[in-house]
Amino acid sequence: MKILLVGEFSNVHWTLAEGLRALGHSVTVVSDGDRWKNYPRDINLQRRSLNTGGTIRYLFDIARTWPRLRGYDVVQIINPVFLDLKDDRCWPLYQYLRRHNGRVFMGAFGMDYYWVKVCSDCHTFRYSDFNIGSELRRNPDNERWTIDWLHGKKGELNQRIAADCDGIITGLYEYDCCYRPFFPAKTRFIPFPIDLSSVSPAKLYPADQRPGQEGAPPLRFFVGIQRGRSAYKGTDVMLRALQRLQANYGSARVVINKAESVPFAEYQQMISDSHVLLDQLYSYTPAMNALMAMAKGMIVVGGGEEEQYAILGEQELRPIVNVQPDEQDVYDQMARRLLEGNEDIRQLQLDSIEYIRRHHDHVKVARQYVDFYTS
Repeated sequence: MKILLVGEFSNVHWTLAEGLRALGHSVTVVSDGDRWKNYPRDINLQRRSLNTGGTIRYLFDIARTWPRLRGYDVVQIINPVFLDLKDDRCWPLYQYLRRHNGRVFMGAFGMDYYWVKVCSDCHTFRYSDFNIGSELRRNPDNERWTIDWLHGKKGELNQRIAADCDGIITGLYEYDCCYRPFFPAKTRFIPFPIDLSSVSPAKLYPADQRPGQEGAPPLRFFVGIQRGRSAYKGTDVMLRALQRLQANYGSARVVINKAESVPFAEYQQMISDSHVLLDQLYSYTPAMNALMAMAKGMIVVGGGEEEQYAILGEQELRPIVNVQPDEQDVYDQMARRLLEGNEDIRQLQLDSIEYIRRHHDHVKVARQYVDFYTS
Protein backbone atom coordinates (compact mmCIF):
# COMPACT_ATOMS: atom_id res chain seq x y z
CA MET A 1 0.00 0.00 0.00
CA LYS A 2 0.91 3.63 -0.43
CA ILE A 3 0.51 5.33 2.95
CA LEU A 4 0.69 8.99 4.01
CA LEU A 5 1.24 9.94 7.66
CA VAL A 6 0.62 13.61 8.46
CA GLY A 7 1.87 15.27 11.65
CA GLU A 8 4.01 14.05 14.52
CA PHE A 9 3.75 13.41 18.25
CA SER A 10 6.73 11.94 20.10
CA ASN A 11 8.07 10.04 17.07
CA VAL A 12 4.94 7.87 16.71
CA HIS A 13 4.49 8.42 12.98
CA TRP A 14 8.13 8.05 12.00
CA THR A 15 8.49 4.83 14.01
CA LEU A 16 5.25 3.48 12.54
CA ALA A 17 6.51 4.38 9.06
CA GLU A 18 9.67 2.34 9.61
CA GLY A 19 7.56 -0.65 10.68
CA LEU A 20 5.28 -0.30 7.66
CA ARG A 21 8.29 -0.01 5.34
CA ALA A 22 9.71 -3.21 6.82
CA LEU A 23 6.47 -4.89 5.73
CA GLY A 24 6.95 -3.63 2.19
CA HIS A 25 4.66 -0.61 2.13
CA SER A 26 5.52 2.78 0.64
CA VAL A 27 5.25 5.46 3.34
CA THR A 28 5.63 9.23 3.38
CA VAL A 29 5.76 11.21 6.62
CA VAL A 30 4.88 14.91 6.48
CA SER A 31 5.48 16.82 9.72
CA ASP A 32 7.28 19.59 11.55
CA GLY A 33 9.28 17.04 13.57
CA ASP A 34 7.18 17.82 16.67
CA ARG A 35 8.75 21.27 16.86
CA TRP A 36 11.92 21.47 18.98
CA LYS A 37 12.11 17.69 19.34
CA ASN A 38 13.06 17.56 15.64
CA TYR A 39 12.03 13.97 14.86
CA PRO A 40 12.77 12.62 11.37
CA ARG A 41 10.34 13.18 8.47
CA ASP A 42 10.30 12.86 4.69
CA ILE A 43 8.68 16.23 3.97
CA ASN A 44 9.44 19.06 6.37
CA LEU A 45 6.62 21.46 7.25
CA GLN A 46 8.21 23.29 10.13
CA ARG A 47 6.90 26.71 11.05
CA ARG A 48 9.89 28.97 11.58
CA SER A 49 8.09 31.73 13.52
CA LEU A 50 4.65 33.01 14.50
CA ASN A 51 5.14 36.50 13.10
CA THR A 52 3.55 37.65 9.84
CA GLY A 53 6.55 36.75 7.71
CA GLY A 54 6.81 33.30 9.28
CA THR A 55 3.10 32.68 8.76
CA ILE A 56 3.25 33.66 5.09
CA ARG A 57 6.27 31.41 4.50
CA TYR A 58 4.58 28.52 6.31
CA LEU A 59 1.37 28.87 4.30
CA PHE A 60 3.46 29.00 1.12
CA ASP A 61 5.22 25.75 2.11
CA ILE A 62 1.86 24.07 2.74
CA ALA A 63 0.41 25.34 -0.55
CA ARG A 64 3.45 23.99 -2.39
CA THR A 65 3.30 20.61 -0.61
CA TRP A 66 -0.43 19.82 -0.49
CA PRO A 67 -1.03 19.16 -4.22
CA ARG A 68 1.60 16.40 -3.99
CA LEU A 69 -0.40 14.55 -1.31
CA ARG A 70 -2.71 12.70 -3.68
CA GLY A 71 -3.24 9.09 -4.70
CA TYR A 72 -2.48 7.40 -1.39
CA ASP A 73 -4.35 4.26 -0.36
CA VAL A 74 -4.32 5.35 3.28
CA VAL A 75 -3.91 8.72 4.98
CA GLN A 76 -3.46 9.03 8.73
CA ILE A 77 -3.45 12.32 10.61
CA ILE A 78 -1.78 12.49 14.01
CA ASN A 79 -4.49 14.67 15.58
CA PRO A 80 -7.43 16.81 14.43
CA VAL A 81 -4.97 19.73 14.48
CA PHE A 82 -2.34 17.95 12.39
CA LEU A 83 -0.35 21.04 11.35
CA ASP A 84 0.76 24.14 13.25
CA LEU A 85 -2.32 26.04 12.11
CA LYS A 86 -5.58 27.35 13.50
CA ASP A 87 -8.44 24.88 13.47
CA ASP A 88 -10.38 26.63 10.68
CA ARG A 89 -7.40 26.22 8.34
CA CYS A 90 -6.99 22.50 9.10
CA TRP A 91 -10.51 21.58 7.97
CA PRO A 92 -10.11 22.44 4.24
CA LEU A 93 -6.71 20.71 4.21
CA TYR A 94 -8.36 17.62 5.71
CA GLN A 95 -11.13 17.80 3.09
CA TYR A 96 -8.51 17.91 0.33
CA LEU A 97 -6.86 14.76 1.68
CA ARG A 98 -10.27 13.12 1.94
CA ARG A 99 -11.19 13.88 -1.68
CA HIS A 100 -7.93 12.89 -3.32
CA ASN A 101 -6.95 9.74 -1.43
CA GLY A 102 -8.37 6.44 -0.20
CA ARG A 103 -9.25 5.79 3.42
CA VAL A 104 -8.50 8.42 6.06
CA PHE A 105 -7.72 7.60 9.70
CA MET A 106 -7.26 9.80 12.73
CA GLY A 107 -4.90 9.15 15.62
CA ALA A 108 -6.10 9.56 19.21
CA PHE A 109 -2.63 10.09 20.61
CA GLY A 110 -2.80 13.24 22.68
CA MET A 111 -4.66 16.40 23.51
CA ASP A 112 -8.07 16.67 21.85
CA TYR A 113 -11.78 17.29 22.52
CA TYR A 114 -12.64 13.76 23.66
CA TRP A 115 -9.61 13.57 25.94
CA VAL A 116 -10.52 16.79 27.72
CA LYS A 117 -14.23 15.91 27.82
CA VAL A 118 -13.84 12.46 29.37
CA CYS A 119 -11.01 13.35 31.76
CA SER A 120 -13.07 16.28 33.01
CA ASP A 121 -16.12 14.18 33.84
CA CYS A 122 -14.32 13.12 37.06
CA HIS A 123 -15.71 9.58 37.05
CA THR A 124 -14.21 7.71 34.06
CA PHE A 125 -10.69 7.81 35.57
CA ARG A 126 -9.62 7.75 39.22
CA TYR A 127 -7.07 10.34 38.17
CA SER A 128 -5.89 11.87 34.91
CA ASP A 129 -4.29 14.98 33.47
CA PHE A 130 -7.54 16.81 34.28
CA ASN A 131 -8.85 15.26 37.49
CA ILE A 132 -7.93 13.63 40.77
CA GLY A 133 -11.01 11.82 42.01
CA SER A 134 -14.00 14.14 41.90
CA GLU A 135 -11.83 17.27 41.78
CA LEU A 136 -10.66 19.01 38.63
CA ARG A 137 -6.95 19.84 38.49
CA ARG A 138 -6.38 23.57 38.23
CA ASN A 139 -3.38 24.91 36.31
CA PRO A 140 -2.92 27.32 33.38
CA ASP A 141 -2.42 24.51 30.84
CA ASN A 142 -5.63 22.75 31.78
CA GLU A 143 -7.65 25.95 31.76
CA ARG A 144 -6.32 26.90 28.31
CA TRP A 145 -6.94 23.46 26.83
CA THR A 146 -10.44 23.32 28.29
CA ILE A 147 -11.24 26.60 26.56
CA ASP A 148 -9.60 25.56 23.27
CA TRP A 149 -10.87 22.00 23.01
CA LEU A 150 -14.02 21.68 25.08
CA HIS A 151 -15.57 25.06 24.31
CA GLY A 152 -13.69 26.31 21.24
CA LYS A 153 -13.42 25.63 17.52
CA LYS A 154 -10.74 22.97 17.99
CA GLY A 155 -13.40 20.83 19.63
CA GLU A 156 -15.78 21.39 16.74
CA LEU A 157 -13.04 20.41 14.29
CA ASN A 158 -12.28 17.26 16.30
CA GLN A 159 -15.92 16.18 16.31
CA ARG A 160 -16.31 16.76 12.56
CA ILE A 161 -13.20 14.79 11.65
CA ALA A 162 -13.97 11.97 14.11
CA ALA A 163 -17.44 11.59 12.60
CA ASP A 164 -16.16 11.76 9.01
CA CYS A 165 -12.99 9.64 9.03
CA ASP A 166 -12.90 5.91 8.31
CA GLY A 167 -11.25 4.88 11.56
CA ILE A 168 -9.78 6.10 14.84
CA ILE A 169 -6.63 4.57 16.35
CA THR A 170 -6.18 4.92 20.10
CA GLY A 171 -2.61 4.61 21.36
CA LEU A 172 -3.20 4.26 25.11
CA TYR A 173 -5.79 2.65 27.37
CA GLU A 174 -7.03 6.09 28.43
CA TYR A 175 -7.48 7.32 24.86
CA ASP A 176 -9.48 4.20 24.08
CA CYS A 177 -11.79 4.95 27.01
CA CYS A 178 -12.33 8.44 25.57
CA TYR A 179 -13.30 7.41 22.04
CA ARG A 180 -14.92 3.98 22.30
CA PRO A 181 -18.16 5.19 23.95
CA PHE A 182 -18.73 7.62 21.07
CA PHE A 183 -17.39 5.63 18.08
CA PRO A 184 -17.40 1.93 19.04
CA ALA A 185 -17.62 0.65 15.46
CA LYS A 186 -14.55 2.44 14.15
CA THR A 187 -12.24 2.75 17.16
CA ARG A 188 -9.29 0.37 17.44
CA PHE A 189 -6.69 0.26 20.20
CA ILE A 190 -3.18 -0.31 18.83
CA PRO A 191 -0.12 0.11 21.09
CA PHE A 192 2.47 2.74 20.29
CA PRO A 193 5.36 1.47 18.11
CA ILE A 194 8.97 1.26 19.29
CA ASP A 195 11.89 0.37 17.01
CA LEU A 196 14.09 -1.77 19.24
CA SER A 197 16.87 -1.88 16.64
CA SER A 198 17.33 1.89 16.87
CA VAL A 199 17.55 2.00 20.66
CA SER A 200 20.92 2.30 22.36
CA PRO A 201 20.98 0.38 25.66
CA ALA A 202 21.02 2.19 28.97
CA LYS A 203 23.15 1.16 31.95
CA LEU A 204 22.28 -2.28 33.29
CA TYR A 205 22.69 -2.51 37.03
CA PRO A 206 25.21 -5.13 38.22
CA ALA A 207 23.65 -8.55 38.76
CA ASP A 208 22.89 -9.60 42.33
CA GLN A 209 23.59 -6.15 43.75
CA ARG A 210 21.38 -3.52 45.35
CA PRO A 211 21.97 0.16 46.03
CA GLY A 212 23.53 0.51 49.46
CA GLN A 213 25.38 -2.78 49.44
CA GLU A 214 29.14 -2.57 49.80
CA GLY A 215 30.70 -1.91 46.41
CA ALA A 216 27.33 -1.39 44.67
CA PRO A 217 27.01 1.67 42.43
CA PRO A 218 24.32 4.30 43.03
CA LEU A 219 20.99 4.03 41.25
CA ARG A 220 20.82 6.73 38.61
CA PHE A 221 17.41 8.43 38.17
CA PHE A 222 16.49 10.56 35.15
CA VAL A 223 13.85 13.29 34.93
CA GLY A 224 13.06 15.06 31.64
CA ILE A 225 11.32 18.41 32.04
CA GLN A 226 9.43 20.33 29.34
CA ARG A 227 9.45 24.03 30.08
CA GLY A 228 5.99 25.26 30.92
CA ARG A 229 4.50 21.76 31.17
CA SER A 230 6.03 20.52 34.41
CA ALA A 231 2.85 20.99 36.46
CA TYR A 232 0.68 19.40 33.76
CA LYS A 233 2.93 16.34 33.40
CA GLY A 234 3.60 16.04 37.14
CA THR A 235 7.38 16.19 36.85
CA ASP A 236 7.40 18.96 39.48
CA VAL A 237 5.90 16.57 42.04
CA MET A 238 8.10 13.65 40.98
CA LEU A 239 11.26 15.74 41.14
CA ARG A 240 10.46 16.87 44.68
CA ALA A 241 9.95 13.24 45.75
CA LEU A 242 13.23 12.26 44.10
CA GLN A 243 15.15 15.09 45.76
CA ARG A 244 13.79 13.94 49.13
CA LEU A 245 14.88 10.40 48.31
CA GLN A 246 18.41 11.59 47.57
CA ALA A 247 18.49 13.71 50.73
CA ASN A 248 17.43 10.75 52.89
CA TYR A 249 19.46 7.98 51.25
CA GLY A 250 22.48 9.98 50.12
CA SER A 251 24.20 10.47 46.78
CA ALA A 252 26.04 7.18 47.23
CA ARG A 253 22.71 5.43 46.61
CA VAL A 254 20.69 7.98 44.57
CA VAL A 255 21.99 10.10 41.68
CA ILE A 256 19.71 12.55 39.84
CA ASN A 257 20.14 13.32 36.14
CA LYS A 258 17.89 16.07 34.76
CA ALA A 259 17.27 17.44 31.25
CA GLU A 260 15.11 20.41 30.31
CA SER A 261 13.59 20.81 26.82
CA VAL A 262 16.48 19.41 24.78
CA PRO A 263 16.28 18.02 21.20
CA PHE A 264 15.47 14.32 20.79
CA ALA A 265 18.99 13.21 19.80
CA GLU A 266 20.61 14.97 22.76
CA TYR A 267 17.91 13.68 25.09
CA GLN A 268 18.63 10.09 24.03
CA GLN A 269 22.31 10.48 24.84
CA MET A 270 21.56 11.89 28.27
CA ILE A 271 18.96 9.29 29.22
CA SER A 272 21.19 6.33 28.38
CA ASP A 273 23.38 7.10 31.40
CA SER A 274 20.56 6.26 33.84
CA HIS A 275 18.80 3.21 35.29
CA VAL A 276 15.39 4.72 36.17
CA LEU A 277 13.06 7.20 34.42
CA LEU A 278 10.38 9.27 36.18
CA ASP A 279 7.56 10.13 33.76
CA GLN A 280 3.82 10.94 33.47
CA LEU A 281 2.55 11.13 37.05
CA TYR A 282 -1.13 11.38 36.08
CA SER A 283 -1.21 8.54 33.54
CA TYR A 284 -2.37 4.92 33.86
CA THR A 285 0.04 3.93 31.12
CA PRO A 286 3.56 4.54 29.81
CA ALA A 287 3.57 6.74 26.68
CA MET A 288 6.27 7.10 24.04
CA ASN A 289 8.94 8.66 26.24
CA ALA A 290 8.60 5.94 28.89
CA LEU A 291 8.33 3.17 26.29
CA MET A 292 11.57 4.29 24.65
CA ALA A 293 13.24 4.23 28.06
CA MET A 294 11.92 0.72 28.76
CA ALA A 295 13.25 -0.45 25.40
CA LYS A 296 16.67 0.72 26.54
CA GLY A 297 16.35 -1.31 29.73
CA MET A 298 15.33 1.48 32.07
CA ILE A 299 12.86 1.07 34.93
CA VAL A 300 9.93 3.47 34.62
CA VAL A 301 8.39 5.15 37.65
CA GLY A 302 4.99 6.38 36.51
CA GLY A 303 1.76 4.98 35.08
CA GLY A 304 1.48 1.21 35.36
CA GLU A 305 -2.09 0.50 36.43
CA GLU A 306 -3.67 -2.94 35.96
CA GLU A 307 -6.05 -1.58 33.30
CA GLN A 308 -3.18 -0.95 30.91
CA TYR A 309 -1.76 -4.44 31.39
CA ALA A 310 -5.25 -5.87 30.81
CA ILE A 311 -5.83 -4.11 27.48
CA LEU A 312 -2.52 -5.57 26.26
CA GLY A 313 -3.36 -9.04 27.58
CA GLU A 314 -0.19 -9.04 29.71
CA GLN A 315 -0.57 -11.43 32.67
CA GLU A 316 3.03 -11.93 33.81
CA LEU A 317 5.31 -8.92 33.52
CA ARG A 318 4.95 -5.98 35.91
CA PRO A 319 8.12 -3.98 35.23
CA ILE A 320 6.70 -0.49 35.89
CA VAL A 321 6.90 1.08 39.36
CA ASN A 322 3.30 2.27 39.46
CA VAL A 323 2.67 5.42 41.49
CA GLN A 324 -0.38 7.40 42.52
CA PRO A 325 -0.51 11.15 41.82
CA ASP A 326 0.85 12.05 45.23
CA GLU A 327 4.36 13.11 46.22
CA GLN A 328 4.47 10.83 49.25
CA ASP A 329 3.38 7.78 47.24
CA VAL A 330 6.04 8.49 44.61
CA TYR A 331 8.63 8.66 47.36
CA ASP A 332 7.34 5.53 49.11
CA GLN A 333 7.17 3.40 45.97
CA MET A 334 10.70 4.31 44.90
CA ALA A 335 12.04 3.67 48.38
CA ARG A 336 10.16 0.39 48.83
CA ARG A 337 10.69 -1.18 45.41
CA LEU A 338 14.06 0.20 44.37
CA LEU A 339 16.02 0.87 47.55
CA GLU A 340 14.55 -1.08 50.48
CA GLY A 341 12.90 -4.14 48.95
CA ASN A 342 14.23 -7.41 47.62
CA GLU A 343 13.45 -6.87 43.95
CA ASP A 344 16.29 -7.49 41.51
CA ILE A 345 17.04 -4.14 39.84
CA ARG A 346 18.69 -5.75 36.85
CA GLN A 347 15.75 -8.15 36.36
CA LEU A 348 13.30 -5.24 36.36
CA GLN A 349 15.39 -3.66 33.61
CA LEU A 350 15.38 -6.88 31.57
CA ASP A 351 11.63 -7.25 32.12
CA SER A 352 11.17 -3.74 30.73
CA ILE A 353 12.91 -4.74 27.50
CA GLU A 354 10.81 -7.91 27.23
CA TYR A 355 7.63 -5.90 27.78
CA ILE A 356 8.48 -3.74 24.74
CA ARG A 357 9.34 -6.81 22.63
CA ARG A 358 6.00 -8.40 23.42
CA HIS A 359 3.70 -5.44 22.91
CA HIS A 360 5.39 -2.51 21.16
CA ASP A 361 7.78 -3.88 18.54
CA HIS A 362 7.24 -1.51 15.63
CA VAL A 363 6.85 -4.25 13.00
CA LYS A 364 4.28 -6.14 15.13
CA VAL A 365 2.44 -2.89 15.69
CA ALA A 366 2.59 -2.02 11.98
CA ARG A 367 0.88 -5.34 11.17
CA GLN A 368 -1.98 -4.33 13.46
CA TYR A 369 -2.26 -1.02 11.60
CA VAL A 370 -2.36 -2.77 8.24
CA ASP A 371 -5.06 -5.10 9.53
CA PHE A 372 -7.14 -2.10 10.63
CA TYR A 373 -6.50 -0.13 7.45
CA THR A 374 -7.78 -3.03 5.33
CA SER A 375 -10.62 -4.20 7.60
